[in-house]
Amino acid sequence: MRHAVHIMGILNVTPDSFSDGGSWTSQAALMDRIDTLLREGVEYIDVGGESTRPFARPVSVEEELRRVLPAIRAIRARSSSLPISIDTTKARVAAEALAAGATIVNDISALRHDPDMIRVVAGYVGPVIIMHMQGNPATMQVQPSYRDVVVEINGFFTERIARLEEQGIDRGRIIIDPGIGFGKTLEHNLTILRNIPAFKHHGCPVLIGHSRKSFFGQLFDLPVQERDWPTAVVSAFCARQGVDILRVHDIRVNRMALTMEHLLREDH
Repeated sequence: MRHAVHIMGILNVTPDSFSDGGSWTSQAALMDRIDTLLREGVEYIDVGGESTRPFARPVSVEEELRRVLPAIRAIRARSSSLPISIDTTKARVAAEALAAGATIVNDISALRHDPDMIRVVAGYVGPVIIMHMQGNPATMQVQPSYRDVVVEINGFFTERIARLEEQGIDRGRIIIDPGIGFGKTLEHNLTILRNIPAFKHHGCPVLIGHSRKSFFGQLFDLPVQERDWPTAVVSAFCARQGVDILRVHDIRVNRMALTMEHLLREDH
């Protein structure tokens, strides 16, 4: 039986995200991007209002809300049922985004940055995405180091899931993200991608966010806007290893890669 792989489209409403910062800040451009995502068959849209690229500076709660709430409302104007995730580490942003129509919280700090975030997540019934990151966006790429990157990430998830369960957040709601590019070297990223089945024992869906990341630039000397084809290759590889959700920029290219991967399976 074919394993279902879901595609999450990225909608960064920021001026400084590494790939598409500043691209969707006008209302017309925003609506065009949303329509493109929907037309190409996106299954989730992840809305982010604060860049998490290496060395990024944080923004205020008010500024983040000013960016993300109109985007969430615009998606809801197009679709009443599409799952929307709010990519934030701030409890107030998460709460107001949920009230505006978001259905998932995606927190790169795994609900550690803001002490109120666990309370917000425990107070609604939708999924929550928790990510592993060594350090924070301002420091994470300053000599990241692990004895065994897979073992250490899994240890983090074991402890973090137990903590969230203690706070009333059921394991069945949790999605885990090993955090490609977040406090990882090129070799760390490749090791994670080679060992995706090792993350499945938690009983949680696994999300991979590899789209256009800097390690493609390291490998192939490609500018950001030319990294969709290696992204799609990795997406197909991830699908074969049992990944549940792929967070990507270009829906069409990645969907084609997943279709080809499926057709080339002997058991399809």
